[in-house]
Amino acid sequence: MINFNYETDFKLDSETQISKWITETISSEDHKLEEINYVFCDDEYLHKLNVEFLNHDTLTDIISFDYSVGKIIQGDIFISVERVIDNAKEFNVAFDEEVNRVIIHGILHYCGYKDKSDDEAKLMRDKENFYLGQLK
Repeated sequence: MINFNYETDFKLDSETQISKWITETISSEDHKLEEINYVFCDDEYLHKLNVEFLNHDTLTDIISFDYSVGKIIQGDIFISVERVIDNAKEFNVAFDEEVNRVIIHGILHYCGYKDKSDDEAKLMRDKENFYLGQLK
């Protein structure tokens, strides 16, 4: 089950299509979906979580709390719509593309992909691009 929650005025255009895409991505990575809760919020909301739970006093576009067990995917993903807007401008891409990249980025972390090293980040970006291409 995938739940979309909104703590800001933003709302996804096609929750059904995005849910199907996420589910297919998880399956393609040989994992099984249990439950994912997306929370779309503003910078202030996400900054508070970043300070409280991760002890990082910075702005970020996404924070994910992974409750997965083995290949059973479960977690909460918080996305700052304000950061996504700024990132889309900075990377000169459409907002929808950037929000979808962040959505799938969290899922890829749950599937075991990391992005701390240059090699890990490149693989993560390649996977993001591949799955963005699968979104119909």
